[in-house]
Amino acid sequence: MKLELRAVTKKFGSFVANDAIDLVVEPGQIHALLGENGAGKSTLMNVLYGLYAADGGQILIDGEPVHFSGPGQAMAAGIGMVHQHFMLIPVFTVAENVVLGHEPTSGALINLDEARQLVRDISARFGFEVDPDALVEELPVGIQQRVEIIKALSRDAEVLILDEPTAVLTPQETDELMGIMRDLKQQGTSIVFITHKLREVQEVADTITVIRHGKVVGTALPTASQEELASLMVGRAVDLKVDKDAAREAEVALRVADLTLVDHSGLTLLDHITFDVKRGEILAIAGVQGNGQTELTEALMGLRKPTAGSITLDGDELVGKSVRQIIDAGVGFVPEDRSRDGMVASFSVAENMVLDQIGHDPFSHGGALAMATIAEHATTQVEQFDVRTGSIEAPMSSLSGGNQQKVVLARELSRELRLLLASQPTRGVDVGSIEFIHERIVAERDKGTPVIIVSTELDEVTALADRIAVMYRGRFVGIVGPDTSRSDLGLMMAGVDPNNKEEQR
Repeated sequence: MKLELRAVTKKFGSFVANDAIDLVVEPGQIHALLGENGAGKSTLMNVLYGLYAADGGQILIDGEPVHFSGPGQAMAAGIGMVHQHFMLIPVFTVAENVVLGHEPTSGALINLDEARQLVRDISARFGFEVDPDALVEELPVGIQQRVEIIKALSRDAEVLILDEPTAVLTPQETDELMGIMRDLKQQGTSIVFITHKLREVQEVADTITVIRHGKVVGTALPTASQEELASLMVGRAVDLKVDKDAAREAEVALRVADLTLVDHSGLTLLDHITFDVKRGEILAIAGVQGNGQTELTEALMGLRKPTAGSITLDGDELVGKSVRQIIDAGVGFVPEDRSRDGMVASFSVAENMVLDQIGHDPFSHGGALAMATIAEHATTQVEQFDVRTGSIEAPMSSLSGGNQQKVVLARELSRELRLLLASQPTRGVDVGSIEFIHERIVAERDKGTPVIIVSTELDEVTALADRIAVMYRGRFVGIVGPDTSRSDLGLMMAGVDPNNKEEQR
């Protein structure tokens, strides 16, 4: 199937999200759609998939104009889409999710045996290894994504749209997805790969179209350098390297000793974690998602009460203190899930800038909000952190992911900190915003603030870290320098000490 978009335009009021975009996807091609968050990539694909009605232009399949008034018509024409936020029902099985909406029936009943066989057939064809009877809520994120792909392929999709497919995947799951994409291509499926990650584009794409501010600004081959692709994305030269001096010798600010966390079922989530962080140092915590990083950050922030152990900041014990007390003690927190834990989507940008300071001077007096002061503060932070928004009164939900992250970071860095804890600080953020966020984190470190970064991105870990702690099954495998090889870090992330090659149990 050959897919063409000709001069496709989509407006939201006076805002032009897609401005006369042309795109051609050849049969059996992986076509990367590259651009910053908010560039219009997902909007364009939602038009193609029938979720939005275009305000101009044409969609053609094999040279024939088509019009989709909904996803059902797009699927019937052979177009499938895997959204960045999965459209699965957690309490349903894999088979039930895959056939939802086009259930095979036997008389008046759903034929689940046929549904299971469909999942097995597609899994066998592409090597997915997905259990049709598994509950979706019990599956890792990477397997859930495979279920979404199986759903699309079960409708005989010839063009598969993958919208930011690696945003929630670990490096290992990302590698597996790249292999799946190549297998799909070899069997004739065309793929539109929406992303902002340059390494992945270079690894898997056949051709690249770059969108900026709703317009196509260029095309490239995957042989183009990351610097060339980045400059096309943001319209200027981008420094992809983190510039920082070596950490200066300083005293220890944070001490964590024998931190242990056992859940209600008796499962050990944190197993005698011990480490320290000095002033003006970045300690990066690496590891495959789900090995205790989330529980560690929650324990440090008072969101979980440790079973045993101690956390002291400048000699003050934090275990037993509330989240409010820990924030007031000078701990800044950038959570791994900004949508759930870092912001209130319906609140304005200005309100989100002071969420953790709302009860303190100068933002409130006698129980009343100082709206003028809040607005003045937000205006300053929007300028300093290059938050791209039409108004400080705009709801956070109207901002792109990268700009939402900038608001969260601006809020935490706008006060004097004794510790910065940032979990997945650039997850789902475009390359231009990554450069900026890294600069601000390093600047906070250079002020003398101890910093803890939790990231599943090895490039980010090695770029920012003064030391790297690798977690596996709730324990630290080791703490090493930033010059440690990727292969050794990979071994540690699998629980193997590279010095003796023995896996931890």
